[in-house]
Order: sequence, then C-alpha cells, then structure tokens
Amino acid sequence: MSSLFNSYDTGTFFDEVFSDNATVRPHYRSLSQNIGGLTAAEYGQHQRAADAAFLRQGVTFTVYGDNQGTERIFPFDLMPRVIPRKEWDRIEAGLIQRITALNLFLRDVYHDQKIIKDGVVPAELVHSASHYRPEFRGVHVPHDIYIHICGTDLVRGGDGEYYVLEDNGRCPSGASYMLENRSTMKRTFPELLHSLRVRPVDAYGTMLRDTLAHLAPPGLPDPVIVVLTPGVFNSAYFEHCFLARQMGVPIVEGRDLIVRNDCVFMRTTRGLERVDVIYRRIDDDFLDPLVFREDSLLGVPGLVQSYQRGRVALANSIGTGVADDKAVYACVPAMIKYYLDQDPILANVPTFLGINPKECDHMLANLENLVVKAVNESGGYGMLMGPSSTKEERATFADRIRANPRNYIAQPVLALSRHPVFVDDHFEGRHIDLRPYVLTGDKVRVVPGGLTRVALKKGSLVVNSSQGGGSKDTWVLWGDEEAPAGEATTTTIKGGAI
Repeated sequence: MSSLFNSYDTGTFFDEVFSDNATVRPHYRSLSQNIGGLTAAEYGQHQRAADAAFLRQGVTFTVYGDNQGTERIFPFDLMPRVIPRKEWDRIEAGLIQRITALNLFLRDVYHDQKIIKDGVVPAELVHSASHYRPEFRGVHVPHDIYIHICGTDLVRGGDGEYYVLEDNGRCPSGASYMLENRSTMKRTFPELLHSLRVRPVDAYGTMLRDTLAHLAPPGLPDPVIVVLTPGVFNSAYFEHCFLARQMGVPIVEGRDLIVRNDCVFMRTTRGLERVDVIYRRIDDDFLDPLVFREDSLLGVPGLVQSYQRGRVALANSIGTGVADDKAVYACVPAMIKYYLDQDPILANVPTFLGINPKECDHMLANLENLVVKAVNESGGYGMLMGPSSTKEERATFADRIRANPRNYIAQPVLALSRHPVFVDDHFEGRHIDLRPYVLTGDKVRVVPGGLTRVALKKGSLVVNSSQGGGSKDTWVLWGDEEAPAGEATTTTIKGGAI
C-alpha cells in the first residue's frame, strides 16, 4: 500500500478495514491494493472528479435555518465500505425479521391491540405516541402492509456487532444518494467493481415501482403511480425528483391532485387522470387539511377519506410513525418474540425511557455519559451528546426531560466503528453507520448495500448530513472468496503494520 495510509491511526475503535493487529481484513485486500497503487495526487484527482460530478448533477440536500444558504452538495467520500456476503446475509435476515414484526405490530395496534392487552407493550407508550392515529383503528390497508419503504439505521459497536439504532418507517430518505454514489463509483473504479463482484443496487427504482404497484386495487395491470412531494424547499426534494425519474412516474404537489367522488385525480394537460397509488413524501399532519392540520397547503382535501375507502393506496400508510417512535423502538425485540416467537437477529441499542420513572431518574443522574434524544426528531436535531456537552446544555436538557419525560430516551455512547476517509493527502478514521433500504410488497426485498453515512468532522459521532456528515458507497460482495490468495501487502502505520 502507498503512503496514503502511512499515518493512519486505527485508534481504539473497531476499524472496518484494519483488524486489531493492523492487517487489512480479507474482504478489503483487493480494494486496498488498488488504492495502494495510487499517489495522493492521483487519488485526490479522483475525489475532485467525483465531487464535480455531484455538483454538475445537482446532488443536494437542504439544511433548515442555516444562514449560509439552504441547499448544499451532498459530501461524498470515494473509498467505499465493503461488506462480505456472510456478514450481509445476517444483516438481511435481521432486517426481514424486524420489518415483519413491525408490520404485524401496526396491524395489531390499529385493530385488536392484543400486544397491549397481553401486557407486552404498555398502552400508555402507544397511545401517547405523537404519530399514533386512533382515528385509523379498524381501517383496512392493502395486504395489511403498513411500512412499504423502510430505512433502518445500523451501527457497529466496538465488539464488531451490528446494532439497530432506529427504524425510519414514515418517509425514509437517502436512497437517491445510494444510487448516485454507485453511479459515481462505476465511472471512477469500473474494473474494480467488476473484479470484486459487487452486488448491484441499480434495480432499486424497479423494485420500488413493483412494491408500489402491488398496493393498487386488483385488476389494474398498469396502475397510475405518483410521487407526492411538499415541494422544492423540502430537504429531500432532489430525492423526490430522482426517484420519480427512476420509476418513470410523475412527481406532483398537493395542488396537482383533486378528490372527486372519493377518487383521486391528477391534473394534466389532457385533463384529469385517475391516480391509484401515491408514494407520499409528506408527513401525516400535512396530508389532508380536512382531517389533520387545517392550515396545511401541502396536502389534498379529501385524500384521507379516499384512502379509508380503498379508492387510492398510500405508501407508507398513515399512522406508521408510532412504529418508529424512539420510545416504541425499545419494544421491538419484545415484538419479535411476541409475533414471531424468535429471538432478534439484530440487537437494539440499550435504551432508557423517560416515561419510565426509574429509567428517567437514571437518565437525569447520568446525562454526562449518555446520548439523549427527542423521540420524534431526526437529522441529528433535538439531541444531547452527553460526554461532549456543557454543564449548561445538560441543565437545559434536564429541564426538558422533567417537563415532558415521554418525549425523551437515552442510550449509552457507542464506540461506533470507523472507516478511512480521504483528508487532504492521506486517510483518517471517521465514524460511520449504515442505512439499508427494505421494501415490502409481494415479498420483502432488502437492497444489497444501502447508504453508509460518515461523520466527516473529526471525532464526531453524528453522521447526519445536516450536522456535517457525508456518505460512502456500500459494496456488498457476491461470494465469500473475495480475498486474493496470499498475504496482503504491508506498510507501516501508526498502531501496527498492514
């Protein structure tokens, strides 16, 4: 390998590329040898070309409340994350198990509520969730599927094990960046992708369209599908447009749709066209001003009644937010045992609930050692990183927790795994997570890879783009014989040899 890794410090964290004795892990050997043949100038040129491609194609995200401007290019690090097949098979099985239990849970809490009656999940926890929709009790949804598109966030601890950090079952974002990352890597390292037998992610658009088409009323061989967006100022607007193009379907705003006789129609230059399935990227509260927020200008009056009467399908279903409430998240292992009679394949991160008096006391007494999260915030907002917080910040959060304990959870600070990131003219370790995408239609499909998010700020554990994070391409390998025969080449790095 080249001098790019000469000063690389594996630190005390689990490193994705280097083992404890600082040798390259088998599934990274080919990649490291190829990168090792480049100089810093050559690698930097590749990175700048990738950055320029993102700029030309407008791969952006939006940061709210930032005086430097809202729209930014999504940061991308060129060195991919590699996952061997055996590792991925376990991840995939765990994700399928989890989404199956979550959909059974949603079917239950909106109908018989057996899991509550049997005392497995507290009634107060469900009924007090801000995204629980009691008005949807007894409403039938197509095929009893509530979460059709899920982005589950996984982290790897110091023990090398994967843990589920949270489920995103309302409007999960990031799939477009996963696809753009792969497209960029194909242009940069095409031979390497082929030689390592990396599983493709290009079929995501087709998989997504098939998942949505499965929800349409029976007897429609070519249902009309649309993507419903809040508009250009939404943080994920780039993605909304991108996925609509990938599926070959229209993108619409609320003002483009109208409900007549409980059916939804789209305004077109040819007149009104019936809509069968809506992939909505709008939260429940803004979907229909006749049912939820009456001041919403983003939704469609009458849409909820059309949905309740089975005249149009929605993905994801209304009310799914109760399943990705960060407090309800703590009960998912119990859901898996209750509905499937199985032990979880992927463990949760240990979680303390503010709604539980004893656990709340523990949270308040140990704020400096915990990560505290508001249960319905995302993007790294509403969070306290205890070890790096000030006394004043902890006091503020303590007041918030006492005022509304149901709204907060706390978790221990995990030593998230790290991965090399190119900085100036060399590699440095940065913390990462992984968001795979799970699609549930006629069957459950897990995209082989997902979005690896990177905390680009040195020492930061927050990977969200809104908090200075970026992303990497994620390479899932087809087989278990990825490593070339023989020993990996070695060079000296801080902490050992590789």
